[in-house]
Amino acid sequence: MSWQDAIVKHIGPGGLSGCTLAEWLRMLSRNRFAVDLRYWPRAAAITLHCALNSFWSHVENRRYAARVKETSVPPPLFILGVWRSGTTHLHNLLCQDDRFAWPNTYQAFFPHTFLCTEEWNARTLQRFMPSTRPMDNVRNGVEMPQEDEFAMAASGFSFLIGSMTFPRTDQYFRRFLSLRDATPEEIDAWKSCLMRFLQKLTFKYDRPLVLKSPAHTSRIRLLLELFPDAKFVNIHRHPHAVFQSSVHTAKKAMPYWTLQAHEQSVDQTFKDSAEIFDAFFEQRHLIPPENFCEIAYEQLDQNPIEQLRHVYETLDLPDFNFVEPRIRDYTLSLKGYRKNSFPELSNDIRERLAREWSRCFEEWGYPT
Repeated sequence: MSWQDAIVKHIGPGGLSGCTLAEWLRMLSRNRFAVDLRYWPRAAAITLHCALNSFWSHVENRRYAARVKETSVPPPLFILGVWRSGTTHLHNLLCQDDRFAWPNTYQAFFPHTFLCTEEWNARTLQRFMPSTRPMDNVRNGVEMPQEDEFAMAASGFSFLIGSMTFPRTDQYFRRFLSLRDATPEEIDAWKSCLMRFLQKLTFKYDRPLVLKSPAHTSRIRLLLELFPDAKFVNIHRHPHAVFQSSVHTAKKAMPYWTLQAHEQSVDQTFKDSAEIFDAFFEQRHLIPPENFCEIAYEQLDQNPIEQLRHVYETLDLPDFNFVEPRIRDYTLSLKGYRKNSFPELSNDIRERLAREWSRCFEEWGYPT
């Protein structure tokens, strides 16, 4: 591990690097300032970043707020799918098409300030970023497509604050996973926060957005309230692979975020994914058929060109022939990519998956 990686892992501000000071203090207050002693250096780093973000957020609002507020966001294309089902791979493929736009890592982690600071601060951030993600061998970088969920975390409206930063004490932020237990006021605040971020991206790029957040899989109703004509592509994968990779990811990613010593439980992986699956199957019918497409990760992995063409044609996206050469070049660049390998699941876990995620096996024809 390089010295940059060590700093980021042990004292870096993690997913809260883009918060303002007011948001950070609200998070601390909701968790009664329960930061373990060993993580005080990280809390100090977050506080410093938040103070700087507050200044630059004020500057950015003075410069751009009026114009951003007037910006209309075209109906986005939302990528759905629970964690580790191939959403990142699909997102990276779709983002080869520069007729679309998307949030990159810098913008997602610094949603309040990227219009002012990205040009000069992204280069500094890149020096401290590992070349690949902690949980797999996917390339990492400030310019790479990123989940808009991280922008919501930096704004105080994401379940990640509870599950990753305050895993022992937080209950409040977990309601922002599916928002089914959120109050009308909290839902309105979440919608406004997401819309502001998407308006800023649209102001910057003036192109339709391709967005990916696994948690959006459980928010179809709310997304349609914001964008009735939005398009959705859902990607699914064998539940055994999803579960194994999800447990691995939680263990690998949490050290970069947490302020509390905590062992990520298998029960939490079951619970969070089940909440997403339940909401998805409950709300999927709300999407007009012409705006919904579904693919399997296994087929995308084997035939990316064929599957991407299917997505474009099903959702009536711009001419696929325009972007096909670029997608071919990108897929060729992935040759030699090594996937994670995991031991066989125990019989107890298999039986629990078959029972608690039964709809996934039934809907998508995966063997138990």
